[in-house]
Amino acid sequence: MNTINRRELLKFAGLATASTLPATYLAGQETGEHGRESIDNLYVDDRLDEACDRAIEYLINNQRIGNHLAAGSITDRGHEIALTSLAIMAMASLGIEPSQPNRQGRAMRAALDFVLRDHHQTEAGYLGQHDGSRMYGHGITTLMLTELLGMGATEKQNQLIYERLERAIRLILASQAVKKMRRLQGGWRYTPGSSESDLSVSIWQLMALRSAKNDGMDVPTEAIDSALDYLRNSFTGRFSGQGTNAGGFSYTPGQTHPSFTMTAAGLLAMQVCGQYDASEVSAAANWLMQHRPKVSDRYLFYGLYYYAQGMYQAGGKYNDEARTVVASLLLPRQRRDGSWMSPSGEERSQGMVYSTSLAVLSLSVRYHYLPIYQR
Repeated sequence: MNTINRRELLKFAGLATASTLPATYLAGQETGEHGRESIDNLYVDDRLDEACDRAIEYLINNQRIGNHLAAGSITDRGHEIALTSLAIMAMASLGIEPSQPNRQGRAMRAALDFVLRDHHQTEAGYLGQHDGSRMYGHGITTLMLTELLGMGATEKQNQLIYERLERAIRLILASQAVKKMRRLQGGWRYTPGSSESDLSVSIWQLMALRSAKNDGMDVPTEAIDSALDYLRNSFTGRFSGQGTNAGGFSYTPGQTHPSFTMTAAGLLAMQVCGQYDASEVSAAANWLMQHRPKVSDRYLFYGLYYYAQGMYQAGGKYNDEARTVVASLLLPRQRRDGSWMSPSGEERSQGMVYSTSLAVLSLSVRYHYLPIYQR
């Protein structure tokens, strides 16, 4: 990876390493008592850096080249627009930009050009039809475009990002407005016209809306508030006068058992929308502390992505726990070519570009490059 990592930045800045700092300084890092960011948050250890480097090489090596319609895409199992968008986000999470005059920059620029092709978006703004990724893919691609807005390699690329985004956001808003049962209002499902909702699809749309609003795009506050109401309807805990110690999120409202993936997703989404002090946030963070993710969990890579980001937002002991757990689950399982493959049969069918991109997004939390995941 040609981008400068955090440890190198420390050397250039002439800052002390953690081993040379007084214990009184280190003791105050997590609480910010000394007005400076934690040294632990300024760099990650070499094993993690190397794992991310190798993963990016794997993604670039899987980019299709040539003059054909698939040129620029990064995929190994179909859903080429959605998977290419995930790969772009993985690169961006490490500080790679499409304007960089190196191999990574050129690969990212070509991948973005592929996603932005005219026929990949319908007249209504839908980005999930061409590759069959449905509203999952639409949300993923829209979120990626919001994060890359203004970062294109050329003026034309930036203009295309903006134009695609405007239509994509309008489709998300129109889909949310489809009449639904009361408890399902504010959410989204597999297709734009669906009258149902589930948390997994809804999270991507909500994240895209929030990121677009952060970009200054026209996103009604009411749309985000309505999505937050749906999130709360998907929460399974019960509150007393003092709140609740632990509780999670379920796939759809009315289910009584939280899952690792949905609890992690709900935790991140609530915080991204500014609900840091919500009872559901503290309850979900505590639930995740009590139910540490395991290799046998369904949709492990999907869940770890939300878990790493959500627990980082929660900070303190939650971030410390997640950082340790994510590294212990992912680093030993990286393949020789830099990729990851999910141990779960359901998730395994999505391929290695999918798992590898999500692994990078999970491991790169503390680089702080993607605006949507910054505290």
